[in-house]
Amino acid sequence: MSFGATNTISSLNGCVSSLQNSIRLLDSSISILDSGVHDFPRIKRVLQCTRHFELISEPTLYAAQTALADEIGPEVEHLLRRVEQHLAKMERREKVLIAKSELQEGRLQQKPSLSCSASSRQRSALGGNFQNAEKLRMLKGKKERVAHTLERLSLQASHKERQLRMTMNYGAS
Repeated sequence: MSFGATNTISSLNGCVSSLQNSIRLLDSSISILDSGVHDFPRIKRVLQCTRHFELISEPTLYAAQTALADEIGPEVEHLLRRVEQHLAKMERREKVLIAKSELQEGRLQQKPSLSCSASSRQRSALGGNFQNAEKLRMLKGKKERVAHTLERLSLQASHKERQLRMTMNYGAS
C-alpha cells in the first residue's frame, strides 16, 4: 500500500471512529429524551385545562343580580307581609287567651271563697258536699288545660317571631 492509501485509510478510520462516537452520543441522547417523555401522554392529560366556571365581567354580574332581585323581590315582600299578618293574628289570639285565662283564674279564686262559706254551711247541714269537691277538681283541671294552651301558644308565637327575624336577616343580606 502506498502512503496515500494509508493516509486515506487512517483518515477514514478517524471518520468512522468519530461517526461511532456520534452514534453513541445520539443513542445516549435518545434514551435520555425517551426517559424524559415516556410519560408525556399522561402529563398531557393531567395538564389539560378544563374550565368549570366561565368568567364574566362585573357589569354582567351586577345586571344578573339586579334582575334576580327584581324577580324575587316582590315574592319575598309578599311572604313577609303574610308573616306579619299571621304574627299579628297570633298576638291577638294570645291576648284573647291570656284574658280568658285571667278570667278563669279570677273565677276560680272567687268560687272557692264563696263556695267555702256556702259549703261550710252545707257541710254542717249535709255533712259534706261531694258535688262541690268534684266541681273544684274539674275547674282545676280546666285551669291546667288553659295554662298549657297559653304556654303552647306563647311558644308558637316566639317560634314565628324567630322565623320572621331569620327571614328579615336573610332578606337584609
